[in-house]
Amino acid sequence: MSVDGWNTVLVLGGIRSGKSEFAESLVADAPVVRYVATAPEGDPEDTEWATRLATHRARRPGSWTTEETAGEPRRLADVLASAEPNETLLVDDLGGWVTVLLDPEHQPADDVATIAELAEAIRACAARVVLVSPEVGLSLVPTTPLGRAFTDALGAANRAVADACDAVALVVAGQPAWLKPAAVAASAPSAPASATGRHAVTADQVRSAAPTLDDTAPTPEVQLPEVLTHTPPVAPSQEPRNPWAAPTMALPMVATGLVIQPGMELPMPDEYAGPQAVDRLASLDVPGAGLGVLDRVVGFAAATQGTSTPSAWGSVRVLLVNGDHAGGASAGTVAGESARRAAQARAGRGALARLAAEAGASLQVVDTPAAAPMETQPALTGEQVESALRYGWRLAEQAADAGVQLLVLGACGAGTEAAAAAVLAATAGAEPPSVLGRVITDSGEIDDAAWMVRCAAVRDALHRTRRSPRSAKDVLAELGGGDVAVATGVLLGATARRVPVLLDGPVGLAAGMISRDLAGQARHWCLLADHGQHPAVRLAADVLGLEPLLDLRLDLGEGANALVALPMLRSVLALAAALPVHPSLGGDADPDGTDEPEPDYADDEPAYTGPDYTDPEFVEPEPAGPGPTRTGADEQPASGWRAG
Repeated sequence: MSVDGWNTVLVLGGIRSGKSEFAESLVADAPVVRYVATAPEGDPEDTEWATRLATHRARRPGSWTTEETAGEPRRLADVLASAEPNETLLVDDLGGWVTVLLDPEHQPADDVATIAELAEAIRACAARVVLVSPEVGLSLVPTTPLGRAFTDALGAANRAVADACDAVALVVAGQPAWLKPAAVAASAPSAPASATGRHAVTADQVRSAAPTLDDTAPTPEVQLPEVLTHTPPVAPSQEPRNPWAAPTMALPMVATGLVIQPGMELPMPDEYAGPQAVDRLASLDVPGAGLGVLDRVVGFAAATQGTSTPSAWGSVRVLLVNGDHAGGASAGTVAGESARRAAQARAGRGALARLAAEAGASLQVVDTPAAAPMETQPALTGEQVESALRYGWRLAEQAADAGVQLLVLGACGAGTEAAAAAVLAATAGAEPPSVLGRVITDSGEIDDAAWMVRCAAVRDALHRTRRSPRSAKDVLAELGGGDVAVATGVLLGATARRVPVLLDGPVGLAAGMISRDLAGQARHWCLLADHGQHPAVRLAADVLGLEPLLDLRLDLGEGANALVALPMLRSVLALAAALPVHPSLGGDADPDGTDEPEPDYADDEPAYTGPDYTDPEFVEPEPAGPGPTRTGADEQPASGWRAG
């Protein structure tokens, strides 16, 4: 059994179901793969069969080795028994193996004993093994003796191998469904692996158990940081309501086993609930024109909650990602400043922690790997990128399992703005000077020299990677760094668990650009509070279709700007949910719920005994006593006062 809790997988599927592609995706990241081909060459004149075999061969990477067992079916058990622990075997497929087993050239033979030998070899195999087999049990019983013999033998083989394997997946129309979960550490559930192409990964699958072949997974997984809940600071004249709270929770490590790759199908918000909620706002009993641009908050909350009457977000968690970038990216920053900010947040001090306390939000400080100077070398290794993506996904899963209804993504690392600018330049074609904000020193002065160093670092990094691939993981490895990679994983995991995310800074928007290339649905679960006049945020928001709700021009640090806006957004949602429909549109004219008539306040007021100015025959009396005559423009008040 491997350290990930499983060693062998059986992938079942019908003809053209995508089972082979899915199995190949499971071993794509393994360093040493041996492809075991079981099918015979067939009739040389059968061009269609030859084309199928050629297609399978063309999909195999050049680094894979191939071994054929078609000549002797019993040799498959010997291949499994001799495999080394550092190897990964992909056996494709058992249908061809059974075909050879039933061939008259290999008869007479004890088919049952041969299948049992194969099952025992799988159980004892030291290497990781993925086996592919056709699922024929759902079809009609063949009408020929040979057809029935084949289906019976293959059915027996599938049952024996499935019993011997740690996990079993069924692929139907390209969609994998896990029939037998893997046993993982502490009996914790695992998440499914997404196959090559556009295999679906749903929220329910994420919560179900499923394996993946990923030798880059850390052993053991990094422990998730503790979740802190702080109370707001108390004014000197007040008694403290509660002492500073200890960490509320720290979930144990859960290995998701997820393969994050392009083409993942994650859930989308409800496309009908949002417009219905906005239309409902026009019927509410409000004295003015309504909520203005904040009606988009109601539409967003309705779509992500799946109801036309969304409620205000109750449980909110702030994820503060802390990761530094070495080299010119961090020019103009004080050494150790990001670590000081992170320590402040953990202690409940600083703008972010205090705003989180005022909003009743929990806070989680997430330390990420430091990025190497991107102008001279990749910011991260490929293994670090994979680990960071899974780590961010697990953070989102932890929040969803704790009942969090909204995530706020913040960052405090050194050099994050330059890294975000590099990501934007690589993914959106932006010019570095146009997306790099001014460098402000601690004394409030503008440091143009540091800004030029940052521009040069981004320029040199883009030049260094000009011939490198521009896939999502390549951009993270070359330019993004650990904080952007973890934030990307958070966005993907939150999308899978249907948790909306509030963004407001360059790291979050850079992660949005990367997640767009991994799962296009992720951006629909993001809400931009305020761009803060940051050029990178404004450009990325435009590319992602995220229109900022406010324009307060705040610059309190990424995440803190969103927390300033959070009480207003909650108030808007609470108001939209509580207000009744206007009586003229069919609403209740008696909103207090009583049937008593309204009091007649006219009976309590004294009667008016003055002249009736509405009478057409009313004539105004002349003023008493001497005084000037009022004629035309010289008309003056009866008191005789006249302007000087």
